[in-house]
Amino acid sequence: MQADIGLIGLAVMGENLVLNMASHGFTVAVYNRTTTKVDSFLAGRAQGKAILGAHTPEELVARLKPPRRVMIMVQAGAAVDKVIDDLVPLLDQGDILIDGGNSNFNDTVRRTRELTEKGLLYIGTGVSGGEEGALKGPSIMPGGNPDAWPHVKEIFQSIAAKVDDGSPCCDWIGSDGAGHYVKMIHNGIEYGDMQMICEAYTLLRQVAGIEPREMSEIFVEWNRGVLDSYLIEITGDILAQVDDETGKPMVDVILDTAGQKGTGKWTGIEALQLGSPTATITEAVFARCISALKEERAAAAGQLAGVEGAPRVDRDAFIEDVRQSLYASKICSYAQGFQLLKMAAAEHDWDLNFGSIALMWRGGCIIRAQFLGDIKAAFDADPDLTNLLLAPYFADAMARSQAAWRRVIGTAVQAGVPVPAFSSALAYYDGYRSAVLPANLLQAQRDYFGAHTYERVDKPRGEFFHTNWTGRGGDTVSTSYTV
Repeated sequence: MQADIGLIGLAVMGENLVLNMASHGFTVAVYNRTTTKVDSFLAGRAQGKAILGAHTPEELVARLKPPRRVMIMVQAGAAVDKVIDDLVPLLDQGDILIDGGNSNFNDTVRRTRELTEKGLLYIGTGVSGGEEGALKGPSIMPGGNPDAWPHVKEIFQSIAAKVDDGSPCCDWIGSDGAGHYVKMIHNGIEYGDMQMICEAYTLLRQVAGIEPREMSEIFVEWNRGVLDSYLIEITGDILAQVDDETGKPMVDVILDTAGQKGTGKWTGIEALQLGSPTATITEAVFARCISALKEERAAAAGQLAGVEGAPRVDRDAFIEDVRQSLYASKICSYAQGFQLLKMAAAEHDWDLNFGSIALMWRGGCIIRAQFLGDIKAAFDADPDLTNLLLAPYFADAMARSQAAWRRVIGTAVQAGVPVPAFSSALAYYDGYRSAVLPANLLQAQRDYFGAHTYERVDKPRGEFFHTNWTGRGGDTVSTSYTV
């Protein structure tokens, strides 16, 4: 028997993707560097299924139908390059390699180019949904060599999550690194979503005095409305959990230090490279960074002055204000993510379909939410939409929510409760809707100390001027450029 596809790397995601493929009628060959893991998988969860084991890369390749399709599910970086190097001599022209890990899109651009030169087809695909998604239907975001897509389309779209009308949460994203770029933005938005939910939690607890068990019911109720999403759903579950050892709410026995694997940081770096304002996503990354300074924070708590006592609030009204603040902040975070995607498409010459991307995130992935259907509708109505905030549906939602949003942030400031995602989202909203910003003074400062020149409001764009501010300068000016 020969397999339809091979998979290397039997960690959590790899194992579950294999089982998903087998459950959809595909025969899968598997290999893992630690071969005992292959044997235990075949004797356990894979027993009786159309799954073939291999103890060497050579054996894996020999078990595959031509053109051979090999999916790599190993740690991003050097490990992926090592697997590729081991496989290339064993493959024939037209065979397909697929990287399904969280690789940096720049690596995918390089690998696509190098393997194309060797006559091999390469796909770098984002896969989101965690363990459950991998098994039952993830969101899959493939990019790379477009000639490879027809060879994997049936498998990928079969195993992907489906939305209500049966459409798969998987479609071709674009050339070279586009798939991994879109997955990176997904993860950046995920960072923002998680941080905003955490800020809602801490406001309800520290300002309104609501305990986790009751707060769980609030999140369950929120999940029935516009905030309906996987992350809101699991937050309700988490807040209801009690620790068996102490009898305390489970969240109270978990240390308040957050980890990260890098995709949120990459999003921030990319935003800086392209000049795209993603303050909310980046603040979510920094919130994890400051959480990691646990010992420093604990020491500073006893030395630095803060606010004495929380301001009094109307409990029910405050809960509703926090809900609206969470929704408004979420809209801004997604607007930032799609704005960065739009800039990246122009920079890398990718023909991205933003409505299709929203559909791919509608099911299976970690940020799956009802809300994404509204985003798809906005881009379907106007494919050239400049910013999500300008879509009538979202503009109306922002108009309805902003009063509550401003009240909540003001209350947080008065209470000394940090809400970096909420407040940076509001700053983004206010900045984007401002016809005039104080950058005129900033540019004057730059011209004063560095002769960097400026444009004038009464002259055409693209004409630059310099003022001899001190009377001691000359006429020589710095070259005008944007980093």
